[in-house]
Amino acid sequence: MNTLKKTYILKLYIAGNTPNSVRALKMLKNIMEQEFKGVYALKVIDIVKNPHLAEEDKILAIPTLSKVLPLPVRRIIGDLSDREKVLIGLNLFYEALQEDEE
Repeated sequence: MNTLKKTYILKLYIAGNTPNSVRALKMLKNIMEQEFKGVYALKVIDIVKNPHLAEEDKILAIPTLSKVLPLPVRRIIGDLSDREKVLIGLNLFYEALQEDEE
């Protein structure tokens, strides 16, 4: 039996301290701490300070959350206020259900 857990690698692109950016970061941390505590890494990228990173990753709207690993890469745009849509949109909801069943 494999006891290794998946690690989720996420990037959240924000634009400074705007209300949507702050809300997205707060909601994401809440979701990840409740559902995936200890098995995720989050990198917050402020495109005001690092615009080249958004350009490299072809980010067109802010805030944008990108699940880098496990593959496939998935993205969701917005303030992440709808917990279920975030989990489904990033394909995290179904992965968590599958792991619970095993």
